[in-house]
Amino acid sequence: QVREWKNEGSKRYMCTGRPGWLTVSLRVGKYKKIHKNIMINLMDVLEVDSERKVVRVEPLVTMGQLTAHLNPMGWTIPVVPELDDLTVGGLIMGTGIESSSHIYGLFQHTCVAYELVLADGSLVRCSPTENSDLFYAVPWSCGTLGFLVAAEIKMIPAKKYVKIHYEPVRGLQKICEKFTEESKKKENSFVEGLVYSLEEAVIMTGVLTDEAEQSKINRIGNYYKPWFFKHVEKYLKADRTGTEYIPSRHYYHRHTRSIFWELQDIIPFGNNPIFRYLFGWMVPPKISLLKLTQGEAIRKLYEQHHVVQDMLVPMKSLEKSIQTFHADLHVYPLWLCPFILPNNPGMVHPKGDEAELYVDIGAYGEPKRKQFEARASMRQMEKFVRSVHGFQMLYADCYMTREEFWDMFDGSLYHKLREQMNCKDAFPEVYDKICKAARH
Repeated sequence: QVREWKNEGSKRYMCTGRPGWLTVSLRVGKYKKIHKNIMINLMDVLEVDSERKVVRVEPLVTMGQLTAHLNPMGWTIPVVPELDDLTVGGLIMGTGIESSSHIYGLFQHTCVAYELVLADGSLVRCSPTENSDLFYAVPWSCGTLGFLVAAEIKMIPAKKYVKIHYEPVRGLQKICEKFTEESKKKENSFVEGLVYSLEEAVIMTGVLTDEAEQSKINRIGNYYKPWFFKHVEKYLKADRTGTEYIPSRHYYHRHTRSIFWELQDIIPFGNNPIFRYLFGWMVPPKISLLKLTQGEAIRKLYEQHHVVQDMLVPMKSLEKSIQTFHADLHVYPLWLCPFILPNNPGMVHPKGDEAELYVDIGAYGEPKRKQFEARASMRQMEKFVRSVHGFQMLYADCYMTREEFWDMFDGSLYHKLREQMNCKDAFPEVYDKICKAARH
């Protein structure tokens, strides 16, 4: 298809032909209508290499599909981002994170090779040792350097359960101290925080294990179970710590049924025990279905009165960041997920020469701040994130100017490769593809 596009005279930019409503991002990209759509229906797990501890997959393989395939073989991947429908391609070209990221980094840091079809129609494999510039430039590039057709991801042995410990913490300073302390411990397989108000949070730490106390097993993934964030909140309300054993696959997809806490805005009575028991098997509705069926008026309303944002900030700025989120948005719960950011080349790396501990702060829901105005409030947030050398996840609405965008991200390697590989006539620049100001 790419060679055909070349023979036709390379008149328009190319993009993947997957319809916008199918993606998990709430943004509907208008570029699909004007660009040359390249159909990439690659959705298979290609090879499980137990010797090298690597799984080779095609870009449309989803997290739900991958864990279902690997777990029975005794394997899993180090970072399993939360929602079942997230694809390998999206997690590499965008980004992905999970509560194991304080050990392994972002999803891209668990990948050992990519295979891409470039603008000239050639197929290239890249890794830290071959075509390394391209390997480091691909993550966060949103499909603007080439089409991903396969990826190799590290595997680790799977265990049956996650032994999870819930600890309510009160007082913002204490929350930040406790969260930082747990995130630094490599013996924690998982670290996650749910912040329910400026002064209240539950911090969870988990360890992978094959043994479990039968009386403490909680199969939270079963359709009739309470939504996970509501289950966690019980520990805060009762002001007590607790320990449970959750089957691993249930743990990895613990926020899937309630789409974190987005579903409470879509189905307000969704966590009611009667609804869960009778109709729980019907949720969550696919995000793609919600996008496909919502009209333009609803979408605009959602954009103005609803926030879905993940900001990645250095751990040392956590307290200041939560205060800023509280002042500008006032959305709760906030999701806290720690990750180690290695000093690799590419668009996203720490300011110094060393790997640095960062945290993803996720805000999903309706802002309760009286003066909330989507564009102005988000621009204020973006400015703060730039000031602490943080990054905004690119699946969300982004209101920065081009200069601000390249102030946040390091474009040096990306622009060099776009020049070298003649991408400028083949793909839009990443900014033009995702930012509001570019008005695609």
